[in-house]
Amino acid sequence: MSENNQSNQKNQNNQKNQNNQKNQKGQEQDLNQLLKVRREKLLALQQAGKNPFEIMKYDVTAHSQDIKDHFEDMEGKTVSVAGRIMSKRVMGKASFCNVQDLKGNIQSYVARDAVGEESYADFKKYDVGDIVGLKGEVFKTKTGEISIHAAEVTLLSKSLQILPEKFHGLTNTDIRYRQRYVDLIMNNEVKDTFIKRSKIISSIRKYLDSQGFMEVETPMLVSNAGGAAARPFETHFNALDEDLKLRISLELYLKRLIVGGLERVYEIGRVFRNEGLDTRHNPEFTLMELYQAYTDYHGMMDLTENLYRHVAQDVLGTTKIVYKGIEMDLGKPFERITMVDAVKKYAGVDFDEIHTLEEARAAAKEKGVEFEERHKKGDILNLFFETFVEEHLIQPTFLMDHPVEISPLTKKKPDNPEYTERFEFFMNGWEMANAYSELNDPIDQRERFKAQEELLAQGDEEANRTDEDFLNALEIGMPPTGGIGFGIDRMVMLLTDSPAIRDVLLFPTLKSVPYDKK
Repeated sequence: MSENNQSNQKNQNNQKNQNNQKNQKGQEQDLNQLLKVRREKLLALQQAGKNPFEIMKYDVTAHSQDIKDHFEDMEGKTVSVAGRIMSKRVMGKASFCNVQDLKGNIQSYVARDAVGEESYADFKKYDVGDIVGLKGEVFKTKTGEISIHAAEVTLLSKSLQILPEKFHGLTNTDIRYRQRYVDLIMNNEVKDTFIKRSKIISSIRKYLDSQGFMEVETPMLVSNAGGAAARPFETHFNALDEDLKLRISLELYLKRLIVGGLERVYEIGRVFRNEGLDTRHNPEFTLMELYQAYTDYHGMMDLTENLYRHVAQDVLGTTKIVYKGIEMDLGKPFERITMVDAVKKYAGVDFDEIHTLEEARAAAKEKGVEFEERHKKGDILNLFFETFVEEHLIQPTFLMDHPVEISPLTKKKPDNPEYTERFEFFMNGWEMANAYSELNDPIDQRERFKAQEELLAQGDEEANRTDEDFLNALEIGMPPTGGIGFGIDRMVMLLTDSPAIRDVLLFPTLKSVPYDKK
């Protein structure tokens, strides 16, 4: 490029940047002026004795969608609805506005002769985003739209901010997560996801309650965060001058309750793991764990199949779900396959023929599976599974019989003590649940904790620590028990076709940034 061309290009870029800066500055000035006008409107209302923030309540008799669904019964009847103005058309002596509430939105016809001259003058000054109460008769316009003919309009809250532009909505993903309240207003599908989430959790509770389970609550602040392989968050309790941790699972306290004679217990609650963020991981998430005395991991498989089918049918009306275009059928019997057979099927390596650590390491090197010096034969089998198998488990699958090295709280298989009576439930290549025939031998459990302590000393920050009170509970005596932990957030992701865990958490964990209202 010649020097003249380079100079011209540089001048064009500089001019473009200057124009962008001017446009941005102009937009900010326009926005600031609009915000100023809203505050001036509020002040005028307050000075006229019409402060909306002094209104204590409003009696709502119907929601938008209920009116539409039951129009034949409600036509001509007087209703009171409340919600946020999402659009407004002022046309002289009569106007239209669209009000959004929990269940949807509905049009209202506001005429000066019906609401009164003073009230109509106030209504014309209302802004998109304001929250109003509307009382009037249900009718259908000439164009066939079900509407409310307003007799009264009450301003319940003045919006001092500007909502995103109607047709483009709130599209910036980071802002959507940080300002979920705006996301819920602007994106109906987001609201629908969280309504479904609530229904899913409610459906889980109804099913377990019908099976004789009892819902309980256990501590979140603990001195020993055990029951899973994860690094905990740590805090300090000033009153006792004692360091505590946030729980990483619900397991060890729920098992104490089985010891105490509560034969079927479950808990749905937040757990906290000091780990990274990605599409399937958030440091605080919702876990459901349940324990049932006098059954084993086969009983937990049957329960899982029945629970998932019940929830899908109850909430979605079908046992076939579609996630990112892939159909998964919860109506068919779930596949059951051992980890050894799965590795043999997808990696072509038969661990039944591998008897020593040296042979396992050789197989790993041959297949390009990376391992650490501390890894034992069972650890390497699990690495094979994660490398070659996991992504293939799309349809509902129980991955059974994990090696003892990675299952410190699980009963060994009587006929093959290198493996345990444990399964993980997979869908869409994701682990959805983890279940055991629970270890109830206190002597064996102490040895497992000892092995975990050795891993901790070698630098494994996710290893379990010995829990003496839990061991004491096992010495009191725990019956044969089946237990399972379900990831509720991943379940909601699949049932709502949501791409990331942040899309099913109302307020996901995000890096702190300086607050910007724009």
